[in-house]
Amino acid sequence: MPYTPPLRDFAFILDQVVGFDQVRESDRFGDATPDTVQAILSEGGRLCAEVIAPLRRPGDVTPTRLENGAVVSPPGYADGFRALADGGWIGMAAAPEFGGMGMPQTVSTAFYEMMASACLSLQMNPLLTQGQIEALEHHASDEIKALYLPKLISGEWSGTMNLTEPQAGTDLAALRSKAEAQADGSYNISGQKIYISWGDCDFTENVCHLVLARLPDAPAGSKGISLFLVPKVIPNPDGSLGQPNRLRVVSLEHKLGIHGSPTCVMEYEGATGWLVGAPHKGLAAMFTMMNNARVGVGVQGIGVAEGAYQHALAYAQDRKQGPTPKGTTAIIDHPDIRRQLAIMRAEVFAARAIAMANCVAIDMATATGGADWPARAGFLTPITKAHGTELGITVSDMGIQIHGGMGFIEETGAAQFLRDVRVTAIYEGTNAIQALDLVGRKLGDGGKAAFALLDEMSATAAASEMGAPVADAVQALRAATEWMLEQDMQGRAAGATAYLRAFARVLGADMHLRAAASEDATRKALARVYIDHLLPEHAAHLAAMRADPAAYMDLAPEGMTA
Repeated sequence: MPYTPPLRDFAFILDQVVGFDQVRESDRFGDATPDTVQAILSEGGRLCAEVIAPLRRPGDVTPTRLENGAVVSPPGYADGFRALADGGWIGMAAAPEFGGMGMPQTVSTAFYEMMASACLSLQMNPLLTQGQIEALEHHASDEIKALYLPKLISGEWSGTMNLTEPQAGTDLAALRSKAEAQADGSYNISGQKIYISWGDCDFTENVCHLVLARLPDAPAGSKGISLFLVPKVIPNPDGSLGQPNRLRVVSLEHKLGIHGSPTCVMEYEGATGWLVGAPHKGLAAMFTMMNNARVGVGVQGIGVAEGAYQHALAYAQDRKQGPTPKGTTAIIDHPDIRRQLAIMRAEVFAARAIAMANCVAIDMATATGGADWPARAGFLTPITKAHGTELGITVSDMGIQIHGGMGFIEETGAAQFLRDVRVTAIYEGTNAIQALDLVGRKLGDGGKAAFALLDEMSATAAASEMGAPVADAVQALRAATEWMLEQDMQGRAAGATAYLRAFARVLGADMHLRAAASEDATRKALARVYIDHLLPEHAAHLAAMRADPAAYMDLAPEGMTA
């Protein structure tokens, strides 16, 4: 079905909900004027609707395959990617000195959300490259920047990140890949990596891998990990391609969804690589890319939710099954169908606004260097990732339900949204890892960032005619935050997921109250849907947060069998 970019929502959120004016008024991002941003997103939306969206279904039914050790992408992917590269979309947020647009991440993220709606499998390729660009900008030597960044930004080369190994998933301290220094300043990299998205590509000249490995003198644990840039083809100093490197794709994973995106098992056999950042400090460098990716993955969930919502809405308007209370036969006029669609719409708006607020904080941190903005961005990142991806799953599932029996039939396309988005709650750190990060590192400031958000939400609720339930929820969340700060890490861990979900619910209500202040009747109606039907969930989450974990921790394995 056709995809319609939600340009009005983006414009409304940027102008009236998340304070993007602060970004455009900064010296760093003064070029991001309203007219410029509108033009960029309008053209980006047209590209996603007309060029990228038609690739979603073909990539699902004609998956990426491995032939003679090389990846062959689905029909049309090469042309779609070339349209992205030729339009400069890959380097939207990259430094102009290397060929990027220098746009705020907020604008770049809005475009990537539209692309995720259109075709998630293809979107993953430039999203990973964008993350690698940011990691190299922050941590690579000047020589590496000069050689690699222009090629990555132009789309001539693509980028990946290689963390996971068969024995080392979340526990990166267990990784075994090795790096040995060579006389010319390079390193030999050996080891195997799994779950490498777009580990090979047939529409870029080169694939550049950021690989975590250990030096011979590395201390044990996560403090002994270094980061290396390992290209598929070793470039010459002038940027032309030289000899193939000693790496290969062993196999492709057979996945539930995102069939158009190759998930590779990679083997490095004394491959040549170059150190990025300081020795043994690889995780700090890699987390620059990973934090970028966590926001991006949360937005993938939101983008897929938007696509699933549009798909379900079109079906509900067209499908006749009645009569309905309104005297029509279209199923959209059945109360439960209307309820589900309204909830889907309200959910997507709230999550999109949270993600945009996160990106505004990232951009303001870049523009001002102020200490409060990085803390806010850091606090919102695990919420954006976990809530955005879980929303994508929930909304996609509701989309199938609205289709009824036809939703279970692959030809309608409704099921693909759910199959594709399901992995987003897993990669770039499972959502449980996001929750642990929130109650651990992100509350490590004594709750300063959390309480600052809570204070702002209280003010929003006090100024709104429909703010009373939100004010009560904010107070409950404040008490929960104080409770969480009193717990040791084991206590925090037990309630982490419930706390994150509660915080996301209340944040979403705050975003809807801000939108309702516009006097737009639709915005007020959506806010009422969210406050009446979704906000009450926060109370259940906070009750679960405080519940004694002994009920399940003391349950012996034999007690878990039927």
